Amino acid sequence: MSKSTGSSNQVNVPEAKEAMDRFKMEVANELGVPLKNGYNGDLTSYQNGSVGGYMVKKMIEEQERQMAGK
Repeated sequence: MSKSTGSSNQVNVPEAKEAMDRFKMEVANELGVPLKNGYNGDLTSYQNGSVGGYMVKKMIEEQERQMAGK
């Protein structure tokens, strides 16, 4: 069994990193989470999890719209 190295939250497509960062900040703003660039260790795991969870929800909704041809 191979041991995983590196972070699991790395962007697989480097060109998408800036767009994902903007999307993350947009979602945090929508949810009222005071996310900032850099250190965010003062936020609760609930706050951070809500941003990530809502990002996934919005991405799934967009993919469903694309698959439905809308």
